[in-house]
Amino acid sequence: MTLTLYNTLTRRQEPFETVEPGKVKMYYCGVTVYDYCHLGHARACIVWDVVRRYLQFIGYEVRYIQNFTDIDDKILNRACVEHSSMEAVADRFIKAYFEDMARLGIKEADEYPRATHTMNGIQRLIHELENKGFAYPADGDVYYAVRKFSEYGKLSGQKLEDLQAGKSDRVNVDDPEYQKKKDPFDFALWKAAKSGEPAWESPWGAGRPGWHIECSAMVRDRLGDTIDIHAGGADLIFPHHENEIAQSEAVTGKPLANYWMHNGMVTVDGQKMSKSLGNFTTIRDLLDRGVDPMAVRLFVLTAQYRTPIDFTDEAIAAATNGWHTIKEGLLFGYQYGKKLGWDLGTGNIPIPSTQYPVPNPYVERFQESVNNDFNFPGGLTVLFELAKELRREGNILVHEGKTETSPEELHRQWQTLVKLAGVLGLEAEIETETHTSNGLSDAEIEAKIQQRQQARIAKNFAESDRIRDELQAQGITLIDSRDSTRWHRNN
Repeated sequence: MTLTLYNTLTRRQEPFETVEPGKVKMYYCGVTVYDYCHLGHARACIVWDVVRRYLQFIGYEVRYIQNFTDIDDKILNRACVEHSSMEAVADRFIKAYFEDMARLGIKEADEYPRATHTMNGIQRLIHELENKGFAYPADGDVYYAVRKFSEYGKLSGQKLEDLQAGKSDRVNVDDPEYQKKKDPFDFALWKAAKSGEPAWESPWGAGRPGWHIECSAMVRDRLGDTIDIHAGGADLIFPHHENEIAQSEAVTGKPLANYWMHNGMVTVDGQKMSKSLGNFTTIRDLLDRGVDPMAVRLFVLTAQYRTPIDFTDEAIAAATNGWHTIKEGLLFGYQYGKKLGWDLGTGNIPIPSTQYPVPNPYVERFQESVNNDFNFPGGLTVLFELAKELRREGNILVHEGKTETSPEELHRQWQTLVKLAGVLGLEAEIETETHTSNGLSDAEIEAKIQQRQQARIAKNFAESDRIRDELQAQGITLIDSRDSTRWHRNN
């Protein structure tokens, strides 16, 4: 089973081959730290977190770098409004970022470079571009000469002649920046200092870097000239990633990245979720409303990572119900393991370290799905199958005192579920997961549901409604479907 992935650069799905055998160099364009992260950021961070986890699962050593953009007009504007500094604003929202990602179970990157900490590398790269004839100074600014790079547009498919036709009526010829450029398509590598703004000394005078050059420099400083995967949101393809390629490859003569990967946007009523449109929900607001972080992960992973995903209350409710099913399976061993003769110990559910018997059809099907361009929805199908089978066996054990499947096979299924769920970052805790505040256990809830089912079969609908109301009063909501009854806790 060979991993293949869709490469934005070539516009096709390709077998994954690394620069160095067994090792992956991966860079993700992170957030601009001027506000709290919203669900669009959560999707990107979850997707690339799971890509990294999966690469490690199949045996790669992954070096994963994620930057923070901490020089930006938006940060400066916020600092001005708050009578603060750019550094203080950036530090505050970087701290908030780590708090939000920890709640979502995002593993930390190996390193988080910041633009303000990469100034030497940024200036060195600009200087090399200038020496090679790809950049020119202009009254304290430095611009990249786009037409000098013959492959400009190869990532996005944009052609300069097409862009020129659409741009001509939007150009403000009186703009001082426009007047400094030799060509309207040229973009800033270095910006001369403005009064009251932070600035760094440079060969071109005091100023600060442009956005695009920051990532080129951070990739090069941390990972070298050519990396395996450069990841980010689809909204970064043009101009940001296009400009990164132009900057980096003009200097090195080598590919910046062999695989360019982009996640789709989170939409609200078909519009991209963004701060500028005011239609965003922050991660902390969503979680503070009581939505389980694992349900948020599941919401993200149920969609193919390159496609848009629409955020609705109904979608989050469906993800919550789905997470409850998987959670039941993850807790199976701690609910029933003692009855089945297992020795499990205590604490959070461990990721089993034992090797799986070969072949393991569940693991094989999981990898077969995910190896197809990180098809996480297909991988989730395997998890749901395992979780539902464990739930069925748990119900049989509660009502009949034994299971249809041997304890040894159930142990293997449970270990497989826990391991594969861990690859997707889906983890359940024992505490607070198996009891409500009044001590009602999952097994007791299942017994009540079984009693209700028997009442429905006997057409004793008054008794069926009584059991539903009793559970509802204790914070348990039932969801009936044609094949089964699901439930979730309301707190």
